[in-house]
Amino acid sequence: MHDCVIHIYVIGMPNTSTRPKRGRRNRRVPREDPARNELVSRSLESAQQCLFNQDYGTAFVHYLLVLNLAPVLKDFASESFRFTLFKWADELDSLGRIQDLFDCYEQALELFPTDEVIINSMGEHLFRMGFRDEAAGHFHKALKLKPDYPEAKENFYRVANWLVERWHFLMLNDRRRNHKYQQAIQKAVEGGCNTVLDIGTGTGILGMCAKKAGAAEVYACELSKTMYELACEVVTANGMNGRIKILHMKSLEMEVPKDIPKRVSLVVTETVDAGLFGEGIIESLIHAWNHLLLPPQSTQDPSRPPSQAGRVIPAGATVFGMAVQCLEIRRHHRLCVSEVGGLATAAAGELHSPVSCSSEDDSTEPYTTERLSRLPGGYTPLTEPFNALDIDFNNVQELEGLCSREVSRVRLPVTGEGLLDALAVWFQLHLDQQSSLSTGPKEDTCWEQAIYPVQTPHNFPLRPGDELIVEISCRDAYLRLCSVAIARDGRENNPGPSGNPNPSLNAEAELCSALACLGTEQSSGPRDYTMLECAEMALLNNQPYHDSFRRALAKLINNLKDARSVQGQGLEVMPLTDPPSGPMDPGPDPFYVLDVSEGFSVLSLIAASQGQVKAYSSVEKTQHQAVLRRLAMANGVPEEALEFWLNQVEDEQAVLQRPSREKLWSSIILDCVETCGLVRQKLMEKATLARCLLEDGGQIFPERIVLYGMLVESDTLLLESAVQGQEPTLGFNIAPFINQFTVPVHVFLDLSTLQCRHLSDSVELFILDLMNTNANYTNRDVKVQASASGRVTAVPFWYQIHLNEEISVSTFNQDSHWKQAAVVLHQPLAVREGDWLNVRYICPTKCISITMTM
Repeated sequence: MHDCVIHIYVIGMPNTSTRPKRGRRNRRVPREDPARNELVSRSLESAQQCLFNQDYGTAFVHYLLVLNLAPVLKDFASESFRFTLFKWADELDSLGRIQDLFDCYEQALELFPTDEVIINSMGEHLFRMGFRDEAAGHFHKALKLKPDYPEAKENFYRVANWLVERWHFLMLNDRRRNHKYQQAIQKAVEGGCNTVLDIGTGTGILGMCAKKAGAAEVYACELSKTMYELACEVVTANGMNGRIKILHMKSLEMEVPKDIPKRVSLVVTETVDAGLFGEGIIESLIHAWNHLLLPPQSTQDPSRPPSQAGRVIPAGATVFGMAVQCLEIRRHHRLCVSEVGGLATAAAGELHSPVSCSSEDDSTEPYTTERLSRLPGGYTPLTEPFNALDIDFNNVQELEGLCSREVSRVRLPVTGEGLLDALAVWFQLHLDQQSSLSTGPKEDTCWEQAIYPVQTPHNFPLRPGDELIVEISCRDAYLRLCSVAIARDGRENNPGPSGNPNPSLNAEAELCSALACLGTEQSSGPRDYTMLECAEMALLNNQPYHDSFRRALAKLINNLKDARSVQGQGLEVMPLTDPPSGPMDPGPDPFYVLDVSEGFSVLSLIAASQGQVKAYSSVEKTQHQAVLRRLAMANGVPEEALEFWLNQVEDEQAVLQRPSREKLWSSIILDCVETCGLVRQKLMEKATLARCLLEDGGQIFPERIVLYGMLVESDTLLLESAVQGQEPTLGFNIAPFINQFTVPVHVFLDLSTLQCRHLSDSVELFILDLMNTNANYTNRDVKVQASASGRVTAVPFWYQIHLNEEISVSTFNQDSHWKQAAVVLHQPLAVREGDWLNVRYICPTKCISITMTM
């Protein structure tokens, strides 16, 4: 690659003093410029030569010169120009030259402003770098230019899930919630609050409620560019353009009179998450009280009219909590198994997810969110619900003092027997003195609950008669709940890393053991632990998957050994030109196994433990590599039997290549299915490349994937996918605008707990054969018979992953770390029992499309 200097010459404009012509003349045919033609010809030849030499930067410069000087060549050179642009952009990306990358795309779009492929590609770069709003704009523009462009369609669906999260649809479909907010706002406005600010307006619905109730002035702010533009469209469509001022900014940046002319008498907001404070409502309201709201009504001056006093809707909240046992939570947040794939896991050290209240690490979150009622396997309450916190949003002193409050301790009587896995938290939102909304696990609500997992390396049993001691604090404006001790028979015991792992011990032995370890823990300094993502932790806990892989790999290695033995009887074995170095040299030539799984994976270590295997892992993080090395040492795997492949390659795209000259892989392990329930992008391209790198008799794991699905009727999926019904939401026309962001495929589903009726048996929809491309198809029609009458609203699907002919694992079982996905029909299809339906599967490139007809 060579650096290039580009000289840009500005051609002078025609003499502006020339008298304008009165009439239109026939345009003259431009004269040929031999020098220009020669320059174009030479530059085009140079571009093609540079392209052949893979000097993409220089080739791109030559193409720019050619196409600017000779636009008539655009059609001829467009394909080569695109290819050059994309290759050069990838190089710039790998070098971290981000500004240069986008400058190149801007130059390309000046030449090809309506090229949907270039526009979509720029959107992909923007999305990878976190510019989701801008990426969505590019994908949307590409789709307008070519509505059936599959890559742009898939990208738009992917970014739509980020920009307009599914809870927007749930909230707008929650009529009870909408009606209560409308009533509270109407009551406040009719009571004299005639100037209103809607913080985090979203679709603009709360601001429109205030205007409809008669507020004289309504302002709204929204940080998301996508939601801001959506709110502007909604407000205009409902005849309120100019009557509601919408600002594209954070409320924390708003000032009087710069952004709004005066302080308002009412702030309405729903900037709360499942943990109440996670969307920054505390900071927003402190700023609003100090800079945007009128002073609150004072008891010393009760005569002041409401129009001259400030207030907030919601007025406050009460937070509740409960200790629970839940295997699904446990296996996503800490190591639950002592052995996986034949490897003892004790040497791994303490592993847990990045969800922790006690950690000082900025990379951790204090809680995650789950819908308790839809967790596979359910949950068991271990305590009664308790009051964790009360907060008054109309008291600025209370808001400002929240983070400096002393840590409070509550003692909770244990009412159920089980293992302590988490504290589940929800809240009651007090809109005003009369009306409230609950996000509790037993409520019919659009909300999830906040989950504070207990991060211990061992199980910690509770039983009736114990007391669980919980600390409650608010650090960094996040509500934090942490289980700190168990009181049993009058003595406190810490449920930390020293907790007793053996629930079968009697009470005295159990307590003595825990207290003895507690003393050691207190003097041993900070805990040493390694963080894995929740999905990585669940994968590590998936014993059936790893055991299946171990058996499949052992069979492959045995087959390859037999083949080599047969070869050796009739042929002289020639030495390799580049033999492996180190202690493995004296032995037989090893079998090479490459694991290119995403994230943390022990599959390479399981392969290395087979003996006579040289395994390469794609694990990148230093901490994760250290875990694998500790496990290798503890399980007797030679140090030279495991290497980390990405430490040896400069370009991540070069992962699939030969281990060294004249060697081929015995097996390549591909990560085929994302945790969310979808096949990974570009899987078949990777499989095609992997097949070329296998030795005779070598195998890709898995060898094929079979997709299964069924017909279901599920109102839940409909409510999560789009605003339902023909009636306007609270009388406002919102659905057509937000439903633009409807995506047909729902991910991260737990089909075992999804509220739905099965309308058919499960059927095989298609097969992806990674070892034999001739067995694959891009289109397939499957006949499905309805087993019950109803409305088909969705086709949930999952995979049977075949490691070989005999061994397979399912992404739909209780041990699976994978979730399921579903295609949601745009229009439900009414069926009667016995009807036959045709399900068509289309997989043109990266996308999967499922359509259905009677």
